Amino acid sequence: MNKKLAAALSGGAVLMLTLSGCSDDSNKKVDDWAKTFCNTAQPQFKKITDANAAIQAQTRDDSKPADVQKTDSAAFQQISDAYKALGAAVDKAGAPPVKDGATTQQEAVKELNASSVSYANLKKKVDALNAGDQAAFAKGLEDIATELGKISSTGDASLKKLESGDIGKAMQKQPGCQKQTPSAPAPSGSGAGAPAASSSPSGSASPSGAASSSASPKS
Repeated sequence: MNKKLAAALSGGAVLMLTLSGCSDDSNKKVDDWAKTFCNTAQPQFKKITDANAAIQAQTRDDSKPADVQKTDSAAFQQISDAYKALGAAVDKAGAPPVKDGATTQQEAVKELNASSVSYANLKKKVDALNAGDQAAFAKGLEDIATELGKISSTGDASLKKLESGDIGKAMQKQPGCQKQTPSAPAPSGSGAGAPAASSSPSGSASPSGAASSSASPKS
């Protein structure tokens, strides 16, 4: 079941994590904005990627419910913190020098902050699950995976707008906005700085499964 949660994370849209390659187009003001944002945002993209990797690592059939719970909780917290920091990065970078840049910036910040809240709520729901009741734990994770899927598929219109057009082309040239590679080995622990236990979001994220009657999560 943690496999369903991992799949929901990998299907989510995380700003710029899918960008790769480079663009030949040049616009100094736009390039400067992209550099300012991407340099600040890179660590946050990395956190989302690592958190997703941690959740993915707990899709093994021998993963224990308590370990899955600890990992997913820490990963969701890390993704939540990363989204909040990304919102701050967009806000700090200022309005991108393109048409309707201020509006695009404001909406992107709003969506990133909303995503942060959503992942924080998922953490609370994971924490509330009873890892000792395997059937209930499995059902709870399945419900969380369904909710995560909804979060991943909605509310990213402004983010897509931010990564399109001239801004998107400029971001493609910035290493900080290109797809990140998970740390190896994945960090362990909990909290904003480390996903517990061992993804890409797309996370991001993003931000992973359920237990069977034999106490091992299965899809």
